[in-house]
Amino acid sequence: MLQAIRKTTDEFSVREAREIARDLFEPNPRIYWADLLVTVTIGTVCLRLLRRQPLFSPLQILGYFGAVLAFYRAGSFTHELVHLRRGTFKWFRAAWNVLVGVPLLMPSFMYYTHVAHHARNHYGTAEDGEYLPLSSGPPRNILLYMCQPLLIPIFTVARFLILAPLGWLLPGFRRFVQQRASSMVMDPRYIRPLPSNKELKVWRLQELACFLVVATGVGLFISGQLEPSLAVKFYLLAVGVGVINQLRTLGAHRFLHRGEELTFVEQLLDSVNYPEHPLLSELWAPVGLRYHALHHLFPSMPYHSLDQAHRRLMAELPEDSPYRRTNSSGLLLSIGQLWRRASSHRAG
Repeated sequence: MLQAIRKTTDEFSVREAREIARDLFEPNPRIYWADLLVTVTIGTVCLRLLRRQPLFSPLQILGYFGAVLAFYRAGSFTHELVHLRRGTFKWFRAAWNVLVGVPLLMPSFMYYTHVAHHARNHYGTAEDGEYLPLSSGPPRNILLYMCQPLLIPIFTVARFLILAPLGWLLPGFRRFVQQRASSMVMDPRYIRPLPSNKELKVWRLQELACFLVVATGVGLFISGQLEPSLAVKFYLLAVGVGVINQLRTLGAHRFLHRGEELTFVEQLLDSVNYPEHPLLSELWAPVGLRYHALHHLFPSMPYHSLDQAHRRLMAELPEDSPYRRTNSSGLLLSIGQLWRRASSHRAG
């Protein structure tokens, strides 16, 4: 399969594709604000159901799954923040951090490593923390990856409650925190580049806000003002969000490469679109994430334009265009193919 991808890379014109979608690159602030505020409102209502309704009652179960999906969608806007032009959407960025990033302990500075995932000389290499050679096996690597959501909530609390203040006080430890504990990535071995002085100011502000959230929560639990069962509910909520995100990530790429440098189009062909079943796929791949291959083709295109851009490309590109090979009919199919490739590698 990898050889077939390489043979087709010269047959695709990025310029032609961009011309087809040339009028779809302007983000609409109204869509961003409305989507975020409605999503956060739904998540808040569902969270109240999860907290207040009797254990395992239909309304509590509804509240749990509703909160998982709503907060997962709200959190996914951090992906858009990375790709919006620097200096734009300043109030939206601030509002997202206040409403979502800080309360969920995923402030925006944690995800800005994502830019390396789109760099031609970084994608799929050691400098790309969002890629693992999962197709090369063994299959247990996929299972280990899916176990991460069980630990991430615990680590996240410790990161902001313990590691952050230690980093403020101990310069030698600060470097470790910045490089090893400040990235939302697939690969736990990833080493993040140190921030600039300007970036560090944003880091400190967001770190302090997250520290205050965690410290306040811990204080309320210790004082008995919050019931202990609420901590369990928050943990299960975080695990639910993490599991969906891990599954989506497994289907976002084919993970065929082993660290070699790739061309721009090879990155596209290693990525996957899910144009079918839009209502269902929007639940597990919200805010444009179901068009991941198209996003690698046009990283700056706003999420609300991706569906229209995809339909245009499918209608106007040649029948033998490699772009058509990026489509998958479903997430389970893609994950199954990934598992079989990993199993075949182990058997070999």
